[in-house]
Amino acid sequence: MFRSVLQISKNITGLRGMGIVELSRCAMSTETSPAAGVNSFKTLAVTVPQPFVYHVELNRPDRLNAMNNTMWLEIGECFSQLSQDEDCRVVVLSGAGKLFCAGIDLQDMTQMGAKLADQEDVARRCKILGATIKTYQNSLTALEKCNKPVIGAVHGACIGGGINLIAATDIRYCTSDAWFQVKEVELGMTADVGVLQRLPRLMGSASLVNELCLTARKFPAAEAGATGFVSKVFEDKSKMMTEALTVAGSIAEKSPVAVQGTKRNLVYSRDHTVQEGLDHVADWNQIMLQSEDFINASVALATKSPTPIFSKL
Repeated sequence: MFRSVLQISKNITGLRGMGIVELSRCAMSTETSPAAGVNSFKTLAVTVPQPFVYHVELNRPDRLNAMNNTMWLEIGECFSQLSQDEDCRVVVLSGAGKLFCAGIDLQDMTQMGAKLADQEDVARRCKILGATIKTYQNSLTALEKCNKPVIGAVHGACIGGGINLIAATDIRYCTSDAWFQVKEVELGMTADVGVLQRLPRLMGSASLVNELCLTARKFPAAEAGATGFVSKVFEDKSKMMTEALTVAGSIAEKSPVAVQGTKRNLVYSRDHTVQEGLDHVADWNQIMLQSEDFINASVALATKSPTPIFSKL
């Protein structure tokens, strides 16, 4: 870090002496383009509405974006790819059609029941169920493991698997007509893909979380906002998406070294003690503070120059 500080000082002095700074802000386009380098999917639509910002839509509007087996698998595959895609710096996640997500596709549950019925031995049935549960868990955890921040944008209903999915995002917005439901107890099952583990960390009241999960009560946008589950509530989907893309663009302009490091340390600190989190970020920054991003960003701030254009990571 000492070497970086010295380099910053030299750069500032040199730039002031020359009277110029070769730093400029990356212009943000409003056009949407296909996502190059990312697989095409049957249940997801992936586009690039502006540089370094990717938009992932749940794309089964005819089925109210119900999560079938293909969607579960594609969510994990998509976010694993985006985590490695250097052209992607932030992701906006939304749903196509009249609502965000109607939950798990019950037709798939029927097919799973038929598959289990073919197995007489309990151990073999357990193996099938266990493997399926772990696969679905890993698909949603892919959002957390994704190096890029994920902004969830919910309109209309967000039920069952949908709230499990949105709970794995980093920033959550919704429209005023949105509502949420941890529905699994109504299906005679325990939620098993993340909402019971994540929701207590996202809402301020353990009593409220217990109530919502044990009763399957629907809770509206206003309650989601008041409890901190979402950070902003918007009048309609258009305004929500405009703000989500604006925030995404702001994040995309920042150093990817800084943004990815911040996400990784936030997720790590959530599951560890304060001291463990401090030790982790110290180890992280003793390496990352030597990045040119730190030097260039500090120079720009000190000289009141435009935000630098950061290299891909």
